[in-house]
Amino acid sequence: MSVTRKDTTRQRAVENLDIIKRFTLEISSINSHLEEVRQFWGKSLGVSAPQWMILIAISDLDKGDGVQINMVSKLLHVDPSFVTTQSKLLEHKGLLHRAPSPADARVVRLSLTAKTKKHLASLAEQYNAFRQLVFDEFSEKELAEFTTKLATLNNRLEKACVKVALDYSF
Repeated sequence: MSVTRKDTTRQRAVENLDIIKRFTLEISSINSHLEEVRQFWGKSLGVSAPQWMILIAISDLDKGDGVQINMVSKLLHVDPSFVTTQSKLLEHKGLLHRAPSPADARVVRLSLTAKTKKHLASLAEQYNAFRQLVFDEFSEKELAEFTTKLATLNNRLEKACVKVALDYSF
């Protein structure tokens, strides 16, 4: 079956779904594609997709003095212990530094090594091409508005998960 025929068949099947089910399916599919991209980019550095996301989070959050583990875990919606474990592995690979905070030695701050910064910089052209391919139809304003709506939906889903968990707790 050709790619075009597969796409058409999938589109017809999706169009017949209830709008909420369709939305859920599309979001799930988007996540699958993004996970695949994260795996490719992570592989280029010899890390897993979740480790790649930790490095990207640090890159985005670090303003020069490192990033607290809990900030990374909140951004990625993962447990801080996961970030702690993975950051130790990434430090062992020479991809990030772990250092106690000067204000509170119990708090660990993460920062990228020069090697990791150089690698990320080398991917800038690929990232820009990816971004253009995926988001070309959106203006910056439209993308910002869409992202804000997705964040609102994410917050509501988080609350709904708590409610469902309470409804099904025994």
